[in-house]
Amino acid sequence: MSDLNLATMTELESGLESIRHSPKDGGVLEMIVRRPRVDERENLTEATLDVAEGLIGDGWRQRGSKRTPDGTADPENQLNIMNSRVVALLAGDKTRWPLAGDQLFIDLDFSEENLPPGTRFSLGSAVIEVTSQPHTGCKKFLARYGEAALKFVNSPVRKELHLRGLCAKVVQPGTIRVGDTAKKV
Repeated sequence: MSDLNLATMTELESGLESIRHSPKDGGVLEMIVRRPRVDERENLTEATLDVAEGLIGDGWRQRGSKRTPDGTADPENQLNIMNSRVVALLAGDKTRWPLAGDQLFIDLDFSEENLPPGTRFSLGSAVIEVTSQPHTGCKKFLARYGEAALKFVNSPVRKELHLRGLCAKVVQPGTIRVGDTAKKV
């Protein structure tokens, strides 16, 4: 990990104002990442979202969840979505964005005030709903982006901004493409 150029807390703090200026509505989908198996990533230009399966071809359902009593996939955690300005600040090079483990990266204000649980937005021909499931940094996030990044996204003030991202579910199936606009419905 010493060969990685990890952002310092000072660098991360300096990018906070730009993140705060993310669009409240009409943000652009900048990257789609499918995770077919643990630690595997496929960048897509187009994907299909399904109410039962989430992002088609993603391993979300097969991985299951520690949060459900029977270990099955948690429907409230079907999609992991991150603000593209945040991941750009943490990762630097765009080739490192998929390491965050999220499927969708959108230039959109993810704050609790702007996108509280239950908020729906269209993306392509699909509709997605923000869930109340918390999305926080984990050991893999720490290993990939460093301690400063983990502290940055998980501090109490920044949790309100949902800098680590949001969990969501598909409520209307459809096709999404890089460049689509996320519009609140």
